[in-house]
Amino acid sequence: MLTHIPFPALPVPPSWFPGHMLQFQKMLPALLNKTDVVLELRDSRLPLTSINRNFEGALQKWRRERRQGGAAESTSPSLDTGVSRPTNGPVSQRVVVFSKRDLVPEWGIKVCSGSICGLAVLTEERVQPFQRAMASKFPDQKVFFASWNRARDIRALSELLVNVAREHPYRSELNVLVVGMPNVGKSTLLNALRNIGIAGPTPKALRTSAQPGMTRVLSTRLKLSVDPLVYAYDSPGVMLPFLGKGMVGAERGVKLALIAGIKEGLYDTEALASYLLYRLNVLDPVSPAYLKLLPPDTPPLLDVQEFLALLARRLCMLKRGGIPDSARAAVWFIKWWREEGGLASASAPALPDYSGVPGLETYRRGWGFDLEWNVDAAEASRYDEATIQAKMEDCIDRFEEAGSLEEREGGSISSTQEKKRLKEQQKARQRARSKARLASRKSS
Repeated sequence: MLTHIPFPALPVPPSWFPGHMLQFQKMLPALLNKTDVVLELRDSRLPLTSINRNFEGALQKWRRERRQGGAAESTSPSLDTGVSRPTNGPVSQRVVVFSKRDLVPEWGIKVCSGSICGLAVLTEERVQPFQRAMASKFPDQKVFFASWNRARDIRALSELLVNVAREHPYRSELNVLVVGMPNVGKSTLLNALRNIGIAGPTPKALRTSAQPGMTRVLSTRLKLSVDPLVYAYDSPGVMLPFLGKGMVGAERGVKLALIAGIKEGLYDTEALASYLLYRLNVLDPVSPAYLKLLPPDTPPLLDVQEFLALLARRLCMLKRGGIPDSARAAVWFIKWWREEGGLASASAPALPDYSGVPGLETYRRGWGFDLEWNVDAAEASRYDEATIQAKMEDCIDRFEEAGSLEEREGGSISSTQEKKRLKEQQKARQRARSKARLASRKSS
């Protein structure tokens, strides 16, 4: 078992922001004017890293303007009865959908077994630590977890949209816009919602791919429900123009590359394998998911080269002279994690069994790849849902504080983007001066 897990060295993050992403980002405010519900998709494994801050300004402005416009007309008395009734007021629902819920430990979403860490679950309200943590920090967002291969998840999300439409019966239709980072499953979700909401055989409406960037333009309207009428638009995945400076940007880029959110080939696979090994160790330091790939009785490993050498021999990936092919093993390891290893790592317990480890005072725990915290060995016996929620809230607070500090220090903008911005400002000032001089000549 591992009691100390060192953080790996990470490469400088690449830049990947194709023109179609910039084009959609500029279109977003106009699209929101005809949108009633925004489905913002994020990856459950990266619940914080997959937040796209480029959307925040436009989405908050949309909610604010809709609320101001609809405050006076949310209800109105009937002329003949005097009883309040729904009106055709504006709708502005924001639903954050976390995809791939089956790839994160269930104890962070909902405790189904009736207990956690040996403690009885008393109420339904206490068994959703991550949802409650998000509701505490982002009260204006409705959080929904789903896995596209679970029909009940898709049906529940479809019913959520239908219920929003039924709450506004005087609107002729409900328009939904799906947004998010690349490769979080937007097109796959819409195909599944369409299949659930439309009776009879429903052909696949949108192309899907395991590689990011398949959707490059806004889709035509897709009908998701007939009664009431619900339509949706698919949108291109939008990456951050700049992943950030220093270790913050480096880790953000590696995380997104591991979930295939960044174009293949921009990262060295051995660097990704090193970080993946670290994360799997944090999720379960006693019996990490990768041990099933190695010879029996192999202990958890910290060194990625040692791990890849063992894995290459196990898979018979050898170069001339019997030398392990670490590069091939790294590619295989990442593919294994994306296809089946994620399911194995999702079975990690809320607390590892560290009984009998002398002198252990603290150790690391994690949920997904974004939430990580220290556990005092002395508090392990009192480790319940409220404790997990508090730990998760601290992680969210640190993430928000780091994001605010990054923005204040200009860390969210690259030096190239800053030079371009300054150059555009200079040109704008020159145009303003030229117009002023021209106006002065005309007046004289």
